[in-house]
Amino acid sequence: MQAVSRDLIEQIVKQVLAVQFGEQTDPNRSVDPSGVIAVRGSKIKLEPFDTGKPGDKVWLADIYTVDENPRLGAGFMEMDHTTFEWTLNYDEIDYIIDGTLEIIVDGRATVGHAGDVIMIPKGSRIKFSTPSTCRFLYTVYPANWEEQA
Repeated sequence: MQAVSRDLIEQIVKQVLAVQFGEQTDPNRSVDPSGVIAVRGSKIKLEPFDTGKPGDKVWLADIYTVDENPRLGAGFMEMDHTTFEWTLNYDEIDYIIDGTLEIIVDGRATVGHAGDVIMIPKGSRIKFSTPSTCRFLYTVYPANWEEQA
């Protein structure tokens, strides 16, 4: 399990305050009192993601907290010449922004390119893979999937 950084805690606190009190603490996010949240995706800083396999080049950032939306999660992931196994405890939709993303199940690859959308059902045992580099937006349901596992 990864340690939670001070920066991440600070970011979460600021987001919760923004939602609760309508404060605009992040120039890359706008939070309307109605609950509508806009995120400047090109400005999101991705953090290294531990796949459990040394040498993998994977980065990600969740863009909405469970407090902001307990039903639906979303974020960005980038990969560079990497393949790693994953089991989904949630339904996931991936929109490929750049590059090529392969979802491999039982040796069969579903391949998506920039502009494509891939849906992966809950319970799937897959390999995320990219032959080069890839950036994609993911959405997950339910957002609190860790509690569902």
